[in-house]
Amino acid sequence: MKTNPDLMSTTAQYILRVSYRRRRARGEPEAGPGLTVSRLLSPEAVAVDPAPFCHCVIPRFIRSPGFLDGLHQELASLDFREKSNDLYKFKQSDDLRKRKEPYISALRKVLFEEFREWVSAVIQVELEPTIDLSCAKYEYTDTLLCHDDELEGRRIAFILYLVPPWEKSDGGTLDLYSTDGHFQPQEVVKSLVPSWNSLAFFEVSPVSFHQVSEVLTEGKCRLSISGWFHGPSVARPPRYIESLLPRSPHIPFDHEILYEWINPVYLDMDSQAQIQEEFEERSEILLKNFLKGEKLQLVCEALQKEDIRWSSQGPPNKRYYHKAEEGSLPDILRKCLEFLRSEALFLLLSNFTGLKLHFLASSEDETEEGKATNSAGHKPKQGETSQEANGGVDQVDQPATGPQIEGARKNSSSVPLCMGELRHWTNGHYTLVHDTQMTEFALDLLFFCGCEDWDAEYGGFTSYIAKGEDEELLTVIPENNCLALVYRDTETLKFVKYINHRSLEHVKNHQSRAGFWDFSFVYYE
Repeated sequence: MKTNPDLMSTTAQYILRVSYRRRRARGEPEAGPGLTVSRLLSPEAVAVDPAPFCHCVIPRFIRSPGFLDGLHQELASLDFREKSNDLYKFKQSDDLRKRKEPYISALRKVLFEEFREWVSAVIQVELEPTIDLSCAKYEYTDTLLCHDDELEGRRIAFILYLVPPWEKSDGGTLDLYSTDGHFQPQEVVKSLVPSWNSLAFFEVSPVSFHQVSEVLTEGKCRLSISGWFHGPSVARPPRYIESLLPRSPHIPFDHEILYEWINPVYLDMDSQAQIQEEFEERSEILLKNFLKGEKLQLVCEALQKEDIRWSSQGPPNKRYYHKAEEGSLPDILRKCLEFLRSEALFLLLSNFTGLKLHFLASSEDETEEGKATNSAGHKPKQGETSQEANGGVDQVDQPATGPQIEGARKNSSSVPLCMGELRHWTNGHYTLVHDTQMTEFALDLLFFCGCEDWDAEYGGFTSYIAKGEDEELLTVIPENNCLALVYRDTETLKFVKYINHRSLEHVKNHQSRAGFWDFSFVYYE
């Protein structure tokens, strides 16, 4: 096996070192064509670019065609396991460091020794003699979303591609992000298209945000070998902490607003008692046909109006979806948001869940004496991280008004709060679990519109997981005119799964709209 001899020249190493120094010197202009080694050495370039962060592409890494064919056959015969969570979906082999196959062993030796020493000379950092190494297969709808690769000791990330003829329209590009002054990713400014026998590498840093875009062509496989070289740790800036979203108390609307919006079956006391019993057992419930039919129709029609302003929500290492600007909403949608923030709904949610979301709902430390009705209940529980409590919950037929509520307010030591937004979800949208994500006791409410015939294969479902685990505790799949309620504790995280290319089938069947909408609210006791 022979690597590209251009890599070993002192000229190539010198130019690469200059490029890395430019990248480290903030404020330097972007590199021009003079930093392409091919201009000095050969038509087969070793291309270096310090923008948006320093990276290198070696188009012909291995100069032994027969070796590549043998390597490809060995890799294709490996066992691959499906990997899927909030950040990615693809197939990965086991660690290649101990494989005995001849071609894999030969490549590993070159990467561990010759190539590692060369990279070390280029970046002027002593790299450790061991690396992480595995093989990945990205097929139709597979993706790896925006991340920076930062883990303790990682210094250089590399990818060797063994793909069939590939175009940008096939997806699967290595997308590089620009960053802002807080070291947060902004937008894709460069996309590297995979090609047979090309190797890309870059230095792992606070700004090395990248993704593997979704593979869009059925029948094509993006096969690659990737890994990291390790070295001495470098100083990292503090993690940027986003400002907290504002929370607000309920809006004073009485029970009439419930009869205006909600299916009457959910206002029946027996139904509410049954809902609460199920919710306290499972910590979640899905209430179908929640809105009255005429209200749902008006809401769905209004959501498709072109004069609604939607703003993209980021940064992309945490989320990407569209949020409605409330000032641009038609009257029916503004009223729907008022309904979700209303005092009447706070009390109804208390009756549904047993949580103290209203002044008239009993708290855990209140005595049983003097209560009109009682319910021996407990805090909802979820998986092994459940938090239980005993207490009574008043079942109130309708929210009270006037002096009764005012008196309860005076006796209350805390005010229940909520925050919420109207979101539009379509192909390419997602949210991610991230290091700075707050976790606390809260009730999540999701109300879905425009998702008739939505298939879980499209993505767009909300997953709840325990901290530090990939296994899902609960999955909420979008369902039209359904209200999902989920109680989560301090050990529970959530994300919305990436909406993939298959979702375009939904557009074909519902040509007047793309994707779906949800009203997403969180309520706090």
